[in-house]
Amino acid sequence: MKIYSGRQGAILFIFCIILFTYQVSAQKRNEETSGKADLYKAKKNALEYLGDSLIIRKYGNISDAIWNFAELGMQEFKSSAILIKTLEEEGFHVDKGVAGMPTCFVATWGSGKPVIGILGEFDALPGLSQKGLSPVQNPIVEGAPGHGCGHNMMGTAGIAAVIAVKKSLEACNLPGTIKFFGSPAEEILISRPYMVREGIFNDVDAVIDNHASSELSTSYGVNGSAVMSVVFSFKGKTAHAADTPWRGRSALDGVEIMNVATNYLREHLFYTYRMHYVVTEGGDAPNVVPEKASVWYYIRNTDDRLGEMYNRVLNCAKGAALATGTSLDSATVLTAVHQRHSNKGLAEIIQKNIELIGMPEWSEKEQLFARTLQKELGEKETGYASVIQPLLKPQETEVGGSSSDVGEVTMVVPTATVLFPGGVPGEIGHHWSTTASGYGSAAWKGLNTGARVIAATAIDLLTKPKLLSDIKEEFKQYSKEHPYKSFLPEGAKPPLGMNREIMDKYRDAMSRLEHDTK
Repeated sequence: MKIYSGRQGAILFIFCIILFTYQVSAQKRNEETSGKADLYKAKKNALEYLGDSLIIRKYGNISDAIWNFAELGMQEFKSSAILIKTLEEEGFHVDKGVAGMPTCFVATWGSGKPVIGILGEFDALPGLSQKGLSPVQNPIVEGAPGHGCGHNMMGTAGIAAVIAVKKSLEACNLPGTIKFFGSPAEEILISRPYMVREGIFNDVDAVIDNHASSELSTSYGVNGSAVMSVVFSFKGKTAHAADTPWRGRSALDGVEIMNVATNYLREHLFYTYRMHYVVTEGGDAPNVVPEKASVWYYIRNTDDRLGEMYNRVLNCAKGAALATGTSLDSATVLTAVHQRHSNKGLAEIIQKNIELIGMPEWSEKEQLFARTLQKELGEKETGYASVIQPLLKPQETEVGGSSSDVGEVTMVVPTATVLFPGGVPGEIGHHWSTTASGYGSAAWKGLNTGARVIAATAIDLLTKPKLLSDIKEEFKQYSKEHPYKSFLPEGAKPPLGMNREIMDKYRDAMSRLEHDTK
């Protein structure tokens, strides 16, 4: 064995340290290069799949089919079936009837961690039947439902994305699990609170939501309104309205006085509130004092003000019953959801993929339709949008606004939303103009763009452990200050029969027309 002098030993020791450091650095570089290569290949595979013209047509046809079905919340039997069939044909395991809702489902492919979820919706709105790509109001079936919020595109974009990710993970032999959450009745805010209550999202590391729009964007922070959807039912006593009205007690009077009371209440509510109602039952004939009457309220505010506001509205109902000699038979909470709390780290990754994908290229025919519709609506005739939007930061002031049951998901797992194009700038939400533009080639391009952004983001989350870890840590710290507690009262159940009568009224006529146009 050779013996080195002190100086020689020191030099040899330094050389060994340098060699070891180089080897570790080289290994790290190789791992990073390999990781980047896997990521590049995985994204490339997914985007190439979604970029194929036949694939764009395939999912476009599914979107148009759901547009034609135009099924209301809790009644989306054809819509959920076509999505389930497509996923099962691609090798996904599908759990049906999730959280006690027949049209709710979860599709899963893969195994192990991470688990990335993608949300999708597919319900329509009442009374918005409209011929596709008609720039003037032109119902297909007068009074029938229509897709006035783009949910036909949203469910389809979601399944296109999860299938693209599945194919890419399979081709690249990458680990992880991808899930699609088929969520019914978003327009009436039903499914996600019950899905969360059943623990459906417990094993999920991050969720990507999507929504149809006229732009390509994302955002983070708190927005929208928390909401309680409640039916107040009054019980009175019937009598002849002309001969012996004093013997009756009108349940409809209870509803009307409640509405008067809540309208006076508006003056004393914080400006973030929104409140609206429809009378769902008010008697059968003017000459019979109504024994039963009901009114359906949406009570909206911020998360921290919603409970107090609900109690004040409930007191209006109790006071109305006392004033009219009726009884408040029930206050049935159909659903209750939080505001959206979108994750900043996840939104930033979505934004990078928005910049990677970019806007679709619109044809002149598509632009002509857009400008003609804009003219009809009195909007600037600019056509479809052509540039992406910057990352939208949180609003500095609370301004109220619409609600989504996606808010419930954002409270239990890191979540952010992709807004994808396809709608015409200036179209009106929950209006025939949105129904008109949610069909055909521009809608296909828009949902495909959304699917590409979703798929690219999901692959980032599946292949970049540090990125996902940072997102989850952000969520963990945020949740300490915003702990989740459901607004659903104990015993609340999904209202499975909602919208059944409306669909029964129009489904045959809509089905005949669907058959005639094939």
